[in-house]
Amino acid sequence: MVSDRQRIKILQEKTGHTFIDHARLERALTHSSARPQSGSNYERLEFLGDRVLGLIIADMLFAAFPDAPEGELSVRLNALVSAEGCASVADEIGLGDLIETGSDIKSLNDKRLLNVRADVIEALIATIYLDGGLEAARGFVLKYWEPRSKVSDAARRDAKTELQEWAHQQGKQGKLQPVYKIVSRTGPDHEPVFVVEVKVTGFQAATGTGRSKRIAEQIAAENMLCREGVWQADKPAE
Repeated sequence: MVSDRQRIKILQEKTGHTFIDHARLERALTHSSARPQSGSNYERLEFLGDRVLGLIIADMLFAAFPDAPEGELSVRLNALVSAEGCASVADEIGLGDLIETGSDIKSLNDKRLLNVRADVIEALIATIYLDGGLEAARGFVLKYWEPRSKVSDAARRDAKTELQEWAHQQGKQGKLQPVYKIVSRTGPDHEPVFVVEVKVTGFQAATGTGRSKRIAEQIAAENMLCREGVWQADKPAE
């Protein structure tokens, strides 16, 4: 078990910030399963951190991509501040091992608890912001999010949205619509596996597998886009 002193030391090394209010940092790292009462866990801090992160990322993208239209900037921002994007930063700094939880949660490194890790990284941003202001928070955010903004698929749109727009363009007599259907659901209730099929009239169906219906739908949509040549497997189509 990591002691409070060790947690502070680790996070100061990872964030580059010297924390002033250790009690607030403790709240930022505390899940409601450990302390359900309002104000004693990360939930309020997560609310603030989400807004601070969005502002810093928007400012970063505005400066980094001066020729990008609003639509592209929005796609890039949404990807970077998504639960998946935030959780990837949390995983990079090993945050899952530092969060205080109730005994019913065995491992925060489980993929099913991605949202918890994402929320805590936002609470951590709020803590840095309240300690040192916007510039302190900006230093931390740029360190971990700026490299992610430059990867080849950072501007890739949401797969379901992209597939819907592509399907609309294929219809000669009215707009076609992707239709999603759950093919199977297996596994225990706490760890289900969904297989979803997506169909567009006139095209071969595609399937996707995921831990939730939403994830499986996204994967099915992406598989169809890649198969039809709209997207490449490693980067979006131009």
